[in-house]
Amino acid sequence: MTSSSVRDAREALGARLRELRKDAGLSGVQLAELTGWHSSKISKIESGKQAPSEADIRIWCRHCKAKPQVPDLIATLRNVEAAYVEWKRIAGIRRKQQQLHGLEAETRLTRWFEPVIMPGLLQTKEYMRAMLGKVSAFYSHDEPVDEGIAARIERQQVLRHGNHRFNFVLAEQVLYTTVGSDDIMIGQLDHLLSVMRLPNVVVSVIPTMSDYQVPTTNFVIFDRRVAHVETISAELTITQPRELVLYEQVFQTLLGQAVIGEAARVLIGQAMGRRQPRSASGGT
Repeated sequence: MTSSSVRDAREALGARLRELRKDAGLSGVQLAELTGWHSSKISKIESGKQAPSEADIRIWCRHCKAKPQVPDLIATLRNVEAAYVEWKRIAGIRRKQQQLHGLEAETRLTRWFEPVIMPGLLQTKEYMRAMLGKVSAFYSHDEPVDEGIAARIERQQVLRHGNHRFNFVLAEQVLYTTVGSDDIMIGQLDHLLSVMRLPNVVVSVIPTMSDYQVPTTNFVIFDRRVAHVETISAELTITQPRELVLYEQVFQTLLGQAVIGEAARVLIGQAMGRRQPRSASGGT
């Protein structure tokens, strides 16, 4: 996926919408008056410079007497959006870190659930290097891993500066997923215990034997404005209020299953102990 192919897809969608407008006998100015939009929005959508929303497509088709075209156009839009997100992912780790840095700096309350790996804001440099090395190799990124690490470390400043609160819910598996080596994991878990002392950070852990309650995937909720969900091929950005409510409900359910405070520290300590050499833990 390249930026040019994403642009071509947007332009093709815009061309289809332009044909619908012309078939309805409307000029761009006339359609703008009917929709209440600025005429420049019509021009940008038709030229592919601006992607319409799903609501925009419904309004466009209603005024152009083309309602039967709505499902197909929305499906096309979703494909374009997925392609754009995929291109942003492939464009590089550093770009993504910089985008997240801005979003996190604007957020008062960040709620983060992770089922397998440590959240980026809680990772040590060694953990990052081991993980990002694997990610870069998988996606064939050409940029140096050090650039992604530096950008992620810069992001972590938000934990200690500004009026921000963080609520991390981790599945116990996160403590046992080996990223790099036992030494790296011991350092990572020790760092986690340290971060838990920050007054604006809450870390809770869902024990492995907990009951299944709700469908889950990793996700982050930024205030009540947006949620990010990572998949293998793309990152989803959720902004629809009804969808955000679902993620909030899932987070509250998971939080209710998690242990906090000393009970969470005990689970982290046990995970660290499992990685200690036998001679260090009294074994023979």
